[in-house]
Amino acid sequence: MTCLNSWSRLIRVAAIGCAIATGASVADAQAGDKDRACSNATLQGAYAFDVVGVFVDAPTPLPLRGVTLAEFDGAGGFTQVDHVVFNGTPPPVDWTPGTGTYHINADCTGEMEINIPGSPFSPVILRLTVGANGTHINTVVSKAGYVVSSTGTKVDQKHKH
Repeated sequence: MTCLNSWSRLIRVAAIGCAIATGASVADAQAGDKDRACSNATLQGAYAFDVVGVFVDAPTPLPLRGVTLAEFDGAGGFTQVDHVVFNGTPPPVDWTPGTGTYHINADCTGEMEINIPGSPFSPVILRLTVGANGTHINTVVSKAGYVVSSTGTKVDQKHKH
């Protein structure tokens, strides 16, 4: 019974230690939130995205892969062109244009809506996170029938003279 009591005491001490460490981590994260406040202005300039996923709202799921170049205005609007291949079939237009709006919360989460004229998939609704001081974006389509995500990186457009 003494061995069992020792193990019980050890588990309680470990649990208390974990609770203290978790509380400190949450406090650090909350303090860090103030340092990483995001807004629509966090996204400004060109971002290149890699898009991957499956359109599941079809008789058989259709895999898709694509690339997108989006230009964010820092005020909640953007334009883009994309080239998305569905089930191995290239799009009818080489680079499909789109426009949209976005909103970035102070905690660096947000949402986007892409409008693609003439597309049966429009509008595309996304949820996103922003990281690396606004140079990295992760998205996921938040619309029934899609299992699609993308990763975007800010394009360094320094001009060489």
